[in-house]
Amino acid sequence: MGTTASETQLETGRQAVGRRAWPEAYEAFTEANAAASLEPEDLELLAKACWWVGRQNESIEARERAYAMYVQRGDKQRAAFMALTLRRQHSAKLASSVAAGWLTRAERLLKDEPGSFADGYLALAHGSLAWNRGELEHALEHLDRGLAEGERFGDADLEAWAAMYRGMVLVDLGRVEEGWLLLEGVSAAAVGGELGGYTTGGVFCNVISTCRELADYRRASEWADAATRWCERQSINGFPGVCRVHRAEVMRLLGSWSEAEAEVRRACDELFEFSPVHAGAAFHELGEVRLRMGDLSGAEEAFGQAAEMGEDPQPGRAALLLAQGKVEAATASIRRSLEEVEWRWLTRARLLPTQAEIALAAGDADTAREAADELDRLAEESGTDAIRAGAEWAHGVADLAAGDPSSAARHLRKARQRWRELDAPYEAARAGVLLAQAHVAEGDAEAAQMELESARSSFERLGAGPDERLAAARLADLRSAGPALARRTFVFTDIVGSTTLLEAIGDGAWNDLRRWHDVTLRRCMALHGGEEVDHTGDGFFVSFPDVPSAVACAREIQQKLAEHRRDHGFAPQVRIGLHAAEATKVGASYSGMGVHIAARIGAVGGAGEIVASASSVEDLDELAGSDRRMVDLKGIAEPVEVVSIDWA
Repeated sequence: MGTTASETQLETGRQAVGRRAWPEAYEAFTEANAAASLEPEDLELLAKACWWVGRQNESIEARERAYAMYVQRGDKQRAAFMALTLRRQHSAKLASSVAAGWLTRAERLLKDEPGSFADGYLALAHGSLAWNRGELEHALEHLDRGLAEGERFGDADLEAWAAMYRGMVLVDLGRVEEGWLLLEGVSAAAVGGELGGYTTGGVFCNVISTCRELADYRRASEWADAATRWCERQSINGFPGVCRVHRAEVMRLLGSWSEAEAEVRRACDELFEFSPVHAGAAFHELGEVRLRMGDLSGAEEAFGQAAEMGEDPQPGRAALLLAQGKVEAATASIRRSLEEVEWRWLTRARLLPTQAEIALAAGDADTAREAADELDRLAEESGTDAIRAGAEWAHGVADLAAGDPSSAARHLRKARQRWRELDAPYEAARAGVLLAQAHVAEGDAEAAQMELESARSSFERLGAGPDERLAAARLADLRSAGPALARRTFVFTDIVGSTTLLEAIGDGAWNDLRRWHDVTLRRCMALHGGEEVDHTGDGFFVSFPDVPSAVACAREIQQKLAEHRRDHGFAPQVRIGLHAAEATKVGASYSGMGVHIAARIGAVGGAGEIVASASSVEDLDELAGSDRRMVDLKGIAEPVEVVSIDWA
């Protein structure tokens, strides 16, 4: 008796499944199914082929038929496995009630059955549900049972799913290193070809997702590339869209926005019918990219589509509302999302920096501080650099809201550095913009201009139009106002050998000597019109209106010290540096290259010496014959000519 056409197609389909040639398998099984009724084992293979080529509804129909046939046979374990698979597929389509029904069917089928591999998958389902409810310890109990059943029945895929979920739950519990050990072990099995196709894809997606949650962008990028290559080798549709979403997330964080938008748009097309859950994540990511590129209407549309598919598109939606000037709506939006993810610390860590930023716009310093404090706790528990960067950012924002620009600047500098180390250029540039705001509040317009210019350049490279325009506008405002420049003569004094002197005479005598030194120098400075800018403990930074006043004061200081040494046997040796230049007035202080040169000149003097830049004192006739020399000053590119001023 010859082989029928249907049998030939079945054999072709089975061989194609073995090679993971899914389009070929789908075509062969579809033809065989049209010609004759398939056995449940072949219906399972048809369902797999349908799934891999993106025909989700056909896959569900084939599995439902396989389920019914297994029930007719009395094979309750295989029927239960079909029911659990159908539960997963309906969950992906957001049909939660139908999914719950299939879970109940699986439970009833296995109720009086001896232990089997299907019990392991049932434990996975219950573990996943407990995880989603935030019952993390309870979830671990179910997953441990699933892992034990996988080991018992030699089901490598079941073991991999249980270990992977267990690792992710441990990460959610803050046990990051312990969780990563499990995830890396499962990843090695996937790369080594030890797992089934669906399990391998699931491992890739979940490992990349965890990397992204922890802001381990480099590792996420490597896994995204590996996952994309794997998908391309499988000749499959639908599932690659999930990989593209994660790949686009990494591209966005690393600043490759045009590429990210192209990738995620493809993902949206591939996932719309295949898996609404993953399509929601794709539209969310599309909105995040568009928001950064300044396409606010496009971002709003994408976030709306994500929400329709069950995705909470935060923090993008709240940031969009803020960009639209809807501060109250943004406040309410981010607050609701935080209330809904009370136990998901990684998700909260992504939302809290945006809450702090919105609080700044609302003038709510308390909320900004609460967000920063929680990020501190999360960073302490998790140890991730990204959360530490977010905490520094939030503290900077809170300090700005509270009117403490100096503290804000310290935190924002740390945040920017951490973002740079994480290769997150957009976040680093935004920290620079707020750092400029802090500098303006401090009165340091020059430093603010430098920060804004750097941020503007970064935004231009990234294609962040609105951010670039904002930085450019603030920069133009500062430049049009002009720097508060003043020409002053700057003097730096320093006790020579103060450490050795302290060791020789002891703390008590040193404190008495330093008090006498400070009183003496302050009297001289006041007499000659000097303005004390800073007191370092061993010396002073002083500003004078002109060079003659500064020189007269420096001479009198050395003469007073010499007089005390002659009359009382001892006085500290002091060196003095002097330089006249223009500098920017920064509150009660000064900044600029002239200040740096004056400080460096002060450092080259010896005990009892007054050293001045030659250019500052060249108009003073009595200094014409003073000793002149060229010196190299630390941090100054060209040598500077200085003179020693006689004071005896």
